[in-house]
Amino acid sequence: MNQIAVMEIGREAMWVVLMTAGPIMMAGLLIGLAIALFQALTTIQEMTLTFVPKIIVIFFAIIIMLPFMMTNVVEFAQTLFDRMANLGVS
Repeated sequence: MNQIAVMEIGREAMWVVLMTAGPIMMAGLLIGLAIALFQALTTIQEMTLTFVPKIIVIFFAIIIMLPFMMTNVVEFAQTLFDRMANLGVS
């Protein structure tokens, strides 16, 4: 295995991490922005107001996106295991 193959695996791994965590992070970001806007418009400065809605939205985002996330991780693992198996053959 040369350096190019290692860099390719690292690049694919980073892409899988972004594709897996991205939707959940985006949901948390959007609900956080909406709550911050609500707090700014109503001048409610309660620090604990953000926690419950963020937890609920992130929980539902995980439930909705879990099949997509698992498919990405399983496909990456299968290609990685195939590459490892091919190393022994060569």
